[in-house]
Amino acid sequence: MDSGNKVTAIVIAAIIGLVVGAGGGYALGGMQMDEDNNTSNSAMTSEKSEGVDGVTVGGAKMVREKDIVDNAMNADNVTTLVSLVDKADLVETLKGEGPFTVFGPNNDAFAKLDAATVESLQKPENKAALAEILTYHVVPGTYTSADLKAMVAKGQALTSVQGGKLMPMMDGGKLMIEDGKGDMVMIETADVISSNGVTHVIDSVLMQ
Repeated sequence: MDSGNKVTAIVIAAIIGLVVGAGGGYALGGMQMDEDNNTSNSAMTSEKSEGVDGVTVGGAKMVREKDIVDNAMNADNVTTLVSLVDKADLVETLKGEGPFTVFGPNNDAFAKLDAATVESLQKPENKAALAEILTYHVVPGTYTSADLKAMVAKGQALTSVQGGKLMPMMDGGKLMIEDGKGDMVMIETADVISSNGVTHVIDSVLMQ
């Protein structure tokens, strides 16, 4: 299987896992996600209902009646992310039923990367690599900031759609995400509730 088909298979497997995985962990590329992403369903439902509606991101009010993509399209500080999601053919996936938790890098996060690298990832021949990076920022299920803080206390990790680990951390009272390279990424705007999940805007791109 080539890399493009492999990434597509991972995304499809994650979506299928969301539908059939209740009670046994989400199926992901033949793996089970019942060890790390183990915040209880009741807790996640409670936190989602308590999420703040109308969080402002990039000058736009986010509303739970819209899906993750439609909310993001209205925010002027995540335009790079929206463009890359489109180029990676992940729009329909992230407009799906979910639920998803998205750690969305803002424009400044992508500006920290080498411009040539970002430009290269947008070329058609590198779509699979781009999709792999973006799906590292997506976790099946809904994890609000309260859920993430509970995971910090228990030392629990998240498993992304891409298959890599993400570790919620606290640093001086700030909620962070530690990526596969050991870098600490700050959650700049938490709990952007959408109809199919939650987005946390982050200040750097997560890497493995």
